[in-house]
Order: sequence, then C-alpha cells, then structure tokens
Amino acid sequence: MPQTQRRPRGEGRLVIRTPKAADHARLAELAGQLSYPSTARQIAARLRALHGRPDFAVFVAELDGQVAGWLGAYIFRAVELDPAAKISGLVVEAGVRSRGIGQALLAAAEAWARRRGCAVISVNCNVKRRRAHGFYLRNSYAWTKTQKVFRKPL
Repeated sequence: MPQTQRRPRGEGRLVIRTPKAADHARLAELAGQLSYPSTARQIAARLRALHGRPDFAVFVAELDGQVAGWLGAYIFRAVELDPAAKISGLVVEAGVRSRGIGQALLAAAEAWARRRGCAVISVNCNVKRRRAHGFYLRNSYAWTKTQKVFRKPL
C-alpha cells in the first residue's frame, strides 16, 4: 500500500503508508501536537484494537524516512445517514507543514473512502485551529455545521 509521492526538487521523498510498530512513539508525539497526549503504549494498544477492521484506516506520511504526520479515518454509520467517512485525526509535524504532506494524507483517506463506497468524507475541526480551517477549505471541504460537543465520563 505504500504510495510514493513526486515532490518538487529539494522537498524530499514522501511515502504514504500504514503504520509500523516502530512508529508508535512518533505517532504518540504527533498526537500530543494535536492536543491529544498519548504514549507509545497507548497508540500500540489502540492500533491493535483496530487492526483488521475494514471500517478504520491509519495512514502515515514518511518524509525522507522520518514519520512527518498521520491521519486516522473511519466509516461512520447511523440510522439517519448513509455510511460516510470521517477523519478522526490529522496531524503534520509543525516544522514541515505547508509542504503538501497533509494534502497527500487527505488524498489517501479519500481514495480509501471511495473504495468503501462512501460518497462523503468529513472532519470535525476545533474552532481554535484557524490555520487548519483554511487547509480544509483549500482542499475542497465545505464548512457545513457549527456545534457544541458534550462529554460525560463513564
């Protein structure tokens, strides 16, 4: 499944692939940049629980042999809606943003969703992530809803 992307000269070699066990610490570090502190052990356990499920995917962006970002996606199913893909998380290392890495991750997720029969892909994005809002708009995502999220510990 690894897909090498052609990059402009000097930009490095970008490969989009599935995660490896050796990536867990780096995925955890990047999750922290997304404001979701995690340990390598937690990432490993979460990926193990999702392994082999056709309704979930994780894509890793490797730039010049180093993990530079990741994206998680899943198929959302509901009584009131046809199945749709949702991006659960997308993060690119702060120092290499705006180099097409996020766009390559989106392309991988969108292709994955199409292969699973989804006509729509969506993402929730925190109101404080203004730069990310622009990123999604530039990549043909439309702002369709503003809502509040309520959570209760169990």
